Amino acid sequence: MAKRPVFQDVTEETPRTAPPAGGMIDAAPKGARRAIRLWLIVLFVLVAAMIALGGATRLTGSGLSIVEWKPVTGTLPPMDAASWQSEFEAYQQIPQYTQENPDMDLAGFKRIYWWEWSHRFLGRLVGLVWAAGFLFFLATKRIPTGWTPRLLALGVLGGLQGAIGWWMVYSGVATNTLTSVASYRLAVHLGLAFAILGLIAWYALNLSRSEAELLRARRAAEPKLFSMSTGLMHFAFLQILIGALVAGIDAGRQYTGWPRMGGEWIPAAIWDGTLGWRNFFENPALVQFIHRMTGYLLTIFAVVVWLRARRSPHSITRGAFTVMLVALAVQILLGIMNVIHASPLGLALIHQLGAVALFVLIIRARHHARYPHETSVRGPRK
Repeated sequence: MAKRPVFQDVTEETPRTAPPAGGMIDAAPKGARRAIRLWLIVLFVLVAAMIALGGATRLTGSGLSIVEWKPVTGTLPPMDAASWQSEFEAYQQIPQYTQENPDMDLAGFKRIYWWEWSHRFLGRLVGLVWAAGFLFFLATKRIPTGWTPRLLALGVLGGLQGAIGWWMVYSGVATNTLTSVASYRLAVHLGLAFAILGLIAWYALNLSRSEAELLRARRAAEPKLFSMSTGLMHFAFLQILIGALVAGIDAGRQYTGWPRMGGEWIPAAIWDGTLGWRNFFENPALVQFIHRMTGYLLTIFAVVVWLRARRSPHSITRGAFTVMLVALAVQILLGIMNVIHASPLGLALIHQLGAVALFVLIIRARHHARYPHETSVRGPRK
C-alpha cells in the first residue's frame, strides 16, 4: 500500500470505515420493547379487573349460575325468553338452588347470571387481546430475542386458567352436597390469576429498560435484598391463597371482632374432630385464624425486609420498599375494616384490589433489588 502525504486531502474516493453493526441486544426493531410493554400493561389491567370481577361473582353467590362450559357458543347470553327459561331450569337442578335459593324467580336468576357471564366474557376478552397482540408481534418480527417463549407462556397459562375456572365451577354443579365452589379449587384459581399477573408485571418492568441497561444494572444488584424480597413475595402469595379459602367458605363474615374472634383470642371452634384435615379448608374459625396469624407474620417479615432495604445505596430502591410497606399498612387497615363490617361487597373488593396492589409493589421492589437504577452524584439515572 502506497504511503500518503500527511496533509493530503480526503476526497469522496477515499474509503470510509463503516459504523460498527449493533449487537443482538439492539437487533429488534426500534420501539418493539415499548409497544410490547404497552400491550402487557393492557393485559395487566384486564387481569386485575378479572380478579376484582371474580371476587364480586363469589361474594354475590353468582359463580354457579351458568352450569355449562361453552368456550365458544357461551359467548352470547340468552337472547329470548325461551333461552332464559332454559338456563334457569338448568340452574334449578343444582344444590345451590334447591338448598339456598328455592324461592328465586327468573328476575333474581338474571341478576346473578350477569355477574358470572361478565366474568367469563372478560376472560375471553383477555384471551383475545393476548392472541391478537402476540400474533401481531410475532408476524411482524418485533419480539426481542428470547422473549417469544415468555410471551407464549402467558397465553398457555391463560388457557389453563380457563380450564381451572371450569374445574372450580364443576365442583358446585356435579355434586349433591356443595352449594358453592370448593374453596381449595377457588384458591388454585385465584393463585394462578396472581401468578399470571405477577409475570406480566415482571415482564413489563424488564421491558421498561433496554437489555444493555439491565445488564449494567445487574452488576450492581443486591443479592441479599433480592433474596429477602423473593421470600416476601412468596409469603404474600401464600396469604393470598389463604384469603381465597376465607372467601370460599365466607369465613370473613362469621367472626367480626378484632383483635379477638368471637370474644376469644383462640376461638373454641378452631378444630372440629369430624372434619379432620378438612378443617384447614372448611372450618371458618381455623381458616380465618390462620389468615390473621399469617397476616401478622407477613407484616413482621415485611418490616425486616424494609429495614434491610434502608441500607441500600440506591435511593430508588429504598423508595420502592417504602412504598411497599405503606401499601401493606393500608391493606392491614382494609382487612380489619373488612372483618369488623362482615365483608360487605364494596369493602371486600377494595381489600382484594389492595392485595393486587401490594403484590405488584413487592414485585416492583424486588425488581429494583435485582436491577437497581444507576446512581450518581447528580441523582439516580433512569
